[in-house]
Amino acid sequence: MKLDLTIDRVDVYAVALPTLRSFGVSGGNVAVAGLPSIRILTKVSADGVCGWGEATPIPAWTYETTESISSTIGNYLAPAILGQPVWQLDGISRIFGRTINRGFSIGAPLAKCAVDVALHDLVGRALNVPLGALWGQRRCEEVELAWIVSGQTPAEVAECVAEGVENGYRSFKVKIGLHDERTDLNVVRSVREAAPDAPLWVDANQAYTVDEALRIATRLQEFDVFAFEQPLPANDVVGQRRLRAASPLPVALDESLRHPSDLATFVKLDAVDVAVAKVQRSGGLTLSRRLCQLAEDCGVRLLGSGLTDSDVGLAASLHLFAAHGIAGPADLNGRQFVSSPYASGITVENGRAQVPAGPGLGVEVDEAAVQELSVEL
Repeated sequence: MKLDLTIDRVDVYAVALPTLRSFGVSGGNVAVAGLPSIRILTKVSADGVCGWGEATPIPAWTYETTESISSTIGNYLAPAILGQPVWQLDGISRIFGRTINRGFSIGAPLAKCAVDVALHDLVGRALNVPLGALWGQRRCEEVELAWIVSGQTPAEVAECVAEGVENGYRSFKVKIGLHDERTDLNVVRSVREAAPDAPLWVDANQAYTVDEALRIATRLQEFDVFAFEQPLPANDVVGQRRLRAASPLPVALDESLRHPSDLATFVKLDAVDVAVAKVQRSGGLTLSRRLCQLAEDCGVRLLGSGLTDSDVGLAASLHLFAAHGIAGPADLNGRQFVSSPYASGITVENGRAQVPAGPGLGVEVDEAAVQELSVEL
């Protein structure tokens, strides 16, 4: 099919998905068992061809909410791109930047991501090729996933690790910063005791000061942790430089890297060991690919992560990681905490996710199921 299609419609759905387990980070709850998990699904259409994208509102992690994502897409981003050629992904990214401008970094990345990913899906479907073929870049066919541990007592942690092992997972990511320093360290110790040989890294989600992070990093060495993710507030550039210079562990940046230019700043300051690739945080696949390529060109190691995505978001991450050879372990934890009854096409077995081979994202979305799951805001 020729790519002479122009965008003629953008639909936005807030869907209530079943929550499988509770999940918390240092900022608060991400998922609560017994309560639905809300996701924003976006459908972009052009002359009968459509693509789907996802945004995951987590106010405990970032400032965008269910309501703000929906209104940003419906009232600002969608009107700005109607009539644009579907293939003009870079140009549409620039339109997004003019429509919702940047603050300290990229503005409204989750909302922009939902539309950007839907456009990639649409273009792939229009050409009948998966995203890897669209980009000419696919270095692996599967991604190893990590099981997330977010507990407090040794018994809770041991039970969580055992559940991960039972489900075939062999790598673990531990959320810290939820408690005092001693409890945080005891949680990591409990994980290491329960999984003595497993690859293990920790994520503080901006919970610490520089001094606290240095104390924690020194103690974490004994647990053979391979990365210390986002210990400091995202905009503490000076603190990050101090920490990276003194930390005995590699420091990974997540929330600090909204835009590729953020990574460029940390590279210039010699203040980053590992860059976390995360599709939603960086406003979609267009900017995420730029960030990943910059990291590769600068010799910065890449680590993969997600945002408790349902299957549309999971597929986008798998394609990005496969393109840059991020074979894992990756924190793509959506399947651990939410189910996606609206979608099919992704296979996860024994903690390993297959990169979809179908056109676009390779996920088939049941629009009737989406409408049935939709809720009013």
